[in-house]
Amino acid sequence: MKTFQKEIQLPAYKRGFHLITRHIVDNFAELKKIDRGLLQVWIKHTSAGLTVNENADPSVRVDFETFTNYLIPEDYPHFIHTMEGPDDMPAHLKSSIFGCSVQIPVTHGRLNLGTWQGIYLGEYRNYGGKRNLVLTVMGE
Repeated sequence: MKTFQKEIQLPAYKRGFHLITRHIVDNFAELKKIDRGLLQVWIKHTSAGLTVNENADPSVRVDFETFTNYLIPEDYPHFIHTMEGPDDMPAHLKSSIFGCSVQIPVTHGRLNLGTWQGIYLGEYRNYGGKRNLVLTVMGE
């Protein structure tokens, strides 16, 4: 079994959901060395998250942002972790709900995603800054 690992940095994105599939593939050439395996993408932050969902219609990303803000509003009156701003505690909760990693099958050196699937960064802070990902691919 072969294993490759690389840490990459995403550019700073505005708050919302952003497709990052191409950024991952373009910056991890070792994927091409795996015929059958698994890619894990891990985000090293507690106020952003990762998910796999539709990559075609941009309105899906708008609905994700709208719904998560409805589900976890910044003006929730019972938060006590507020020293880093009103978007911080909601960002931690959103990160916990969506998660900090995704796993994607790799087949013949390519991500084996469905036709309409892509990897999203959920940026939950107003000014989250650059985000670091650890990419680990394992397989034959």
